[in-house]
Amino acid sequence: MPRPEVLERVKEAEADAKDIVAEAEADREERLADARERADAIVSEAEREAEEMEAERLATAREEIEREREEVLEEGRRRRAELVAEAEDNTEGAVAFAVERFEEAVHAQT
Repeated sequence: MPRPEVLERVKEAEADAKDIVAEAEADREERLADARERADAIVSEAEREAEEMEAERLATAREEIEREREEVLEEGRRRRAELVAEAEDNTEGAVAFAVERFEEAVHAQT
């Protein structure tokens, strides 16, 4: 094979190699861009799910707090009713005791 033909084939091979490298780099860039887009989508989805979970947990916590609040209020109402009933039951005895003391004091002065 004459030298000019060999030289021409080497140049063609170099050009082909350059094209192959350029295609590979373009493919690499495209794959990187696709990977970045997928990663961004995954991050966005994870953030959305995290926000939903946070909102659900907050709602659950608020419901729990409201339920506990109602239990405390109900216990307070029940205890108040008991105290009122006890006070009403003790009213007659307290009045009788006060009258008795008053009478003792009046008799002591006479």
